[in-house]
Amino acid sequence: MLKGVNRVLLGITGLVLVVLGGSVLAIGLGAPAPSWWPHDGRHDVLLDEAERTRWRDEGWWWPVVIAVLAVLVLLSLWWLLAVLRRRRPAEVLLDTGDDEGASLRGRALEQALAEEASHLDGVDRAHVLLAGHRNTPQTRMLLYLRPHIDPATALQALAKGPLTHARTSTGHSTLPTEARLQSVKHHPERVT
Repeated sequence: MLKGVNRVLLGITGLVLVVLGGSVLAIGLGAPAPSWWPHDGRHDVLLDEAERTRWRDEGWWWPVVIAVLAVLVLLSLWWLLAVLRRRRPAEVLLDTGDDEGASLRGRALEQALAEEASHLDGVDRAHVLLAGHRNTPQTRMLLYLRPHIDPATALQALAKGPLTHARTSTGHSTLPTEARLQSVKHHPERVT
């Protein structure tokens, strides 16, 4: 989705710049000005002194200018952080032992890990997110534990079960994992 947003924003920005820049260049080279063009001729400046100072004495002008610029800066920072943020690997390279290798969809590995982890004793459900690179994957897991389950026991079962299976099936010697545990809220029980 981010690639699509980037392409649309770059396309719109490029189109606006080409239209305005091409219009300025064409009029500067002597082409007749179109009817929508705000200036008359070839030697007319884009912003004369009257246009630059027209709103300066208005009380609303500077707060609006500062607010618009602040919003533009915040949107630009948000966009930059979204572009630079590390994404999930689309595939994980598998070591097949024949120097050829193979690849596994990242979402398939996430689903397999989550499914196996959710079948552990005391785990209600699990969510898995891959991080890192395709040849050095890392996992982030969120396990929802049932009430009265020892977290240490659940972590040991996770390390011996799903994580060991994932390591051996992908051929990676290590699979760094960040596991977060959360207790599932249960309904109150009636005591008689």
